[in-house]
Amino acid sequence: METPTQLPRILIVDESRMVRAMLIKRIRDRYDFREESDGEAAWQVLVLDHSIELVICSLSLPVLDGNGLLVRVRASRLARLSQMPMLMISGDNDEALERARSHGASDFINRSTGSAELLARIDTQLKLSQAQIQLKENLEQRVQNPESGLFTRKYIELQAVQALSHALRHNGEVSAIVMGFDNISALREAHGAEVVKQLQERFTAMLVGKIRKEDCLGHFAGTQLVVISPGTPFPACEAFGNRLREAIRVANITVHGQRLNLSVSVGVSNSPIDSVTSAGALIELAGARLKLAQQAGGNQVIACKAQSSAEAVAPRIDLAIALVNSGRENEVVPHLAALGRQMLPLLKLLDRDFKLDLPMAEIEKCVSDPARKPEDAGQE
Repeated sequence: METPTQLPRILIVDESRMVRAMLIKRIRDRYDFREESDGEAAWQVLVLDHSIELVICSLSLPVLDGNGLLVRVRASRLARLSQMPMLMISGDNDEALERARSHGASDFINRSTGSAELLARIDTQLKLSQAQIQLKENLEQRVQNPESGLFTRKYIELQAVQALSHALRHNGEVSAIVMGFDNISALREAHGAEVVKQLQERFTAMLVGKIRKEDCLGHFAGTQLVVISPGTPFPACEAFGNRLREAIRVANITVHGQRLNLSVSVGVSNSPIDSVTSAGALIELAGARLKLAQQAGGNQVIACKAQSSAEAVAPRIDLAIALVNSGRENEVVPHLAALGRQMLPLLKLLDRDFKLDLPMAEIEKCVSDPARKPEDAGQE
């Protein structure tokens, strides 16, 4: 037995019950529907009901008018809502109609629009919406951005997953560098989008010539770029960021004879220095540090900071054992106190159940005081 196909659901918003009933009568053979009488209630429905694909909305509504609802929908961070087709029922108020157009109304109808025309307009908007969704999905699945030629964010994340997995298996490291121009909005407003595009192209070309073949350069967000750098310690990435920052600061780039005051900021993250659990978290952390650098005035690099003495990047127990077995004990010695604290619960359990007669009190003192040496115990 075939499952019946779910009809697209439309939300009808109008204060008049008669108008709602009239619209429902015209669409119910082709579409599922839901109705509300005010803009605030309609907004709550849109947030909660993910099955709604289109809204027919009057401009004149109680509580929250049609323009207010339209502004909320277009300003939503959820793509499902911000791209929702909105058919506005126009009245005699030309000013309200113009505001709706400027706020992103998809199309306009009136209460006398006939069934055939109404259905045709709904069908057009739904098809357009589906095409836009499909286009976005296709772009996200691409390896390279068609405009810049750089790797897409999704592909960069896949490369970071592989690099981080390899680093964990081989006790290596991987760094993420996120960078971007400071005050990009002001630059665009002052000099235009075309100038910003040209700056971005020159910046990208410079980066392509500076990174290694094993590094991966691509898009992070907006005009910001990200590099995934396997096997590179964070100090080297921090130094790279500072060289890049200085090169942009002294660059003599002019527009209409006026030298641009340009600067970039950079955020750096590193595994295992930063305790991140995924490749996505590694990239996001570098992006967060870039944001902090820009909020602090820009033209700076914010990187992870290594901890000092025995606390510096203590490896997991299994990795520490692997290092010892491979003859690399010197890499484990600086972390003995931190490793001891990790193992302390297990040592206590072994001492209790197997009567190993371990000097637990002395072990606890040693791991709590990295400067303490075992031979110090005899002098107390």
